[in-house]
Amino acid sequence: MARAELEQQFDALLAAHGRSLARLAASYARGGSERDDLFQEIALAVWRALPGFRGECSERTFVFRIAHNRGISYLARRRTPTVANDEEKELPDRRPNPEQALSANEESERLARAVQSLPVAHQQVVTLALEGLSYGDIADVLGISETNVGVRLTRARQMLRELLKRNDTRS
Repeated sequence: MARAELEQQFDALLAAHGRSLARLAASYARGGSERDDLFQEIALAVWRALPGFRGECSERTFVFRIAHNRGISYLARRRTPTVANDEEKELPDRRPNPEQALSANEESERLARAVQSLPVAHQQVVTLALEGLSYGDIADVLGISETNVGVRLTRARQMLRELLKRNDTRS
């Protein structure tokens, strides 16, 4: 494949899946700069792997598999306790009503913190499911069976309900 074609395909992949990959990177990284660094690692890995893409799976599964592998490598390098850093929270306000935007953002952050407190295996399936991947695609990305995806999602949802319920009673 010619370099120009590769660049065009790479640009198309990032345009189509860049936001999802950034969210996936955020599920592995703890802060804005770490997330950006991990996203760059993912983009570079996609670029390097692109010439070998044979179309045996969807492009979406291809880029998410790469992102997952980069995320796991990142976690293995980091191996430090996970602590939410209040200074690195981003509060985008694009809605007309600032109070509603704040409330929705707080709820989103609350859910994100709960997901990040799950064991990594459960974080992975929840994040990929929230990105709209099917059980089959999640299984392909993680290298597990579809049944295992379902089991992990069920357990993760139960853990999330318990975490969110506990946090509601503390407030």
